[in-house]
Amino acid sequence: MQPQRSGSSAPCVRPVTMPVVDRIASAVVTAVPPIMLAIGMGLGWMGNLVQWQDLLILAIFYVAVGTGITVGFHRLLTHRSFKCKPIVRAAFAALGSAAAEGPVIDWVATHRKHHQYSDVDGDPHSPHGHGSGWRAATRGLVHAHIGWVFSDMEVADERRYAKDLLADPLIRFVDRTFVAWVIAGLAATFGFGVAVSGTVVGGLKALLWGGAARIFLMHHATFSINSLCHFFGRQEYDTRDESRNLAWLAIPTWGEAWHNNHHAFPSSYRHGLRRWQIDPSAGVIRLLEIAGLAWDVVRIDPSRLERTLAMRAS
Repeated sequence: MQPQRSGSSAPCVRPVTMPVVDRIASAVVTAVPPIMLAIGMGLGWMGNLVQWQDLLILAIFYVAVGTGITVGFHRLLTHRSFKCKPIVRAAFAALGSAAAEGPVIDWVATHRKHHQYSDVDGDPHSPHGHGSGWRAATRGLVHAHIGWVFSDMEVADERRYAKDLLADPLIRFVDRTFVAWVIAGLAATFGFGVAVSGTVVGGLKALLWGGAARIFLMHHATFSINSLCHFFGRQEYDTRDESRNLAWLAIPTWGEAWHNNHHAFPSSYRHGLRRWQIDPSAGVIRLLEIAGLAWDVVRIDPSRLERTLAMRAS
């Protein structure tokens, strides 16, 4: 959840840690969806209430809101992989906010700090540096996956890591109204369910699957990038950190699991740099470009990719 604004980024400034209220809010947002999902699954198994429409609604909202995180929060706002009109930027920021992963400026600042200190002291969510042995490895993975959300950690200074977004009035508005976008996302699932089923019960079921289940699954897909993709998988490029590509996670994360590729070329609009590396988010950006809604899309020259691979091989 959103930290206090941390003021100057000068070294003499006392580090700002996550407020207790924000840690409690993070706990609620993280804990409530799986509890609701467990209740819903239990009711579904007992009463045969889970139907194909419920799973369709889950898929639709997972993809739509997930694109707000992967294309919007991450590739557009964090890494500037392409440019678009201010209203499109704001729309992506609002869509990503509906994922309930925190206000947009906080999210971007934290991720940029992660890239600066990847897997060394200062990284907000590295699974490394927690000792040796399997217990330390487990402790590190838990910390990277979800523990860091609740820890009394030093937060990313938004004036240092997201100065450009603080200067954008539309993005500041979306950031301040974060809770409203989360509620709007849930309301949309309810309305969609009512429209499809024609009943309030159908709306409530949609709220369960397109709301609670979607938030739960999306949270853990994102968390898996922080944990699993810094511990398991292949390293094609020497990024001087532990980022890795994890092929089986590529589709659930909408292409984000080509994480070693991403750390090698952070501004690339594609994370799946090989033809066989599935990257739906890159496809969305390409469609935006074709439609004239995106431009200055950052592409990595193939010869540069091969040179970088050759350097690692040597």
